[in-house]
Amino acid sequence: MSMISEINLTRKRAQVGERGRSKMSLLARREARWGLFFISPWLIGFTIFYLFPMIASFIFSTLNFTLSSPETTTFIGFENWRRMLVDDPNVWEGMWITFKFAIVSLPLGMIIAFGLASLLNSKDLIAPNLFRTLFYAPTMVPFIAAVLIWSQVLNPNTGWLNRIIELFGIPARGQNGLRWMDDPNLIYISYTFIGIWGIGNTILIYLASLQGVPTELYEAANIDGASWWNRMWNITIPMITPVIFYNLITSLVGLLQYFLVPWVLNQGSGYPEGASRFYMVWFYKQAFTFQNMGYGAALAWLLFIVALAITIFLFATSRYWVYYAGENK
Repeated sequence: MSMISEINLTRKRAQVGERGRSKMSLLARREARWGLFFISPWLIGFTIFYLFPMIASFIFSTLNFTLSSPETTTFIGFENWRRMLVDDPNVWEGMWITFKFAIVSLPLGMIIAFGLASLLNSKDLIAPNLFRTLFYAPTMVPFIAAVLIWSQVLNPNTGWLNRIIELFGIPARGQNGLRWMDDPNLIYISYTFIGIWGIGNTILIYLASLQGVPTELYEAANIDGASWWNRMWNITIPMITPVIFYNLITSLVGLLQYFLVPWVLNQGSGYPEGASRFYMVWFYKQAFTFQNMGYGAALAWLLFIVALAITIFLFATSRYWVYYAGENK
């Protein structure tokens, strides 16, 4: 073959390759357009119901805007932010109360949910479907109704919990007994009881993750003579760390927005001794009771920034303890 023929052949191959690449890029663009088309309902919903309201709330945070007299709205820059960060002690008090409650409630809720899921996953459990239904059923009760029920269960004089405690010879009723809703040292435990009442969804997520652990890992551990604790610590927990991480994030964000229980029980009064004056209670008062929507928007943005910072920190540290299938550590 002459040199000219080889050059022509090389050119033809290059042209064919270029046409193939343009054809593939055309297919890729077509797939991208179809992909955007199918996710467009979500994109439209996110833009209308999340992105635009977030932008609007940030604009509100720079305004002196009250719902009762919107015609007097004026631009004040970051005065609401300065007042929130410097002049308003209720902001940091509410944030500190929220974190104190999270320190008590978060580990208890996660450990109890995981423990119950482990029991429900046991092969020795009789009628497992019945017990799974019973543990999930409380989540079907409206939460406000559950709060009112628990306010009576924890009643210091007539509540079931104090009556049960007295069966063990411990004086629990009366003025000097266990006043769950009236004692600032017990109020967070009381709120945790109410929260544990509704952990059926968390139990279900843990249960699904436990059933997804490969059985051959347990079989190999049994052959090596591993104890129950060794199997739990070295197999079960590492294999479900992505689910633990997910529950940690969602539970923590939910606790930062803790509002309904103290508001229903105490109408935001902070009783007892200010222990229930959570951050979200102060936000609700400012935004909807006092109708100071500009200041309320600034409070909402502060909570968003705190939650975002904690979430970023948890994601940054997750690589040290969260294990995914096929990932090398």
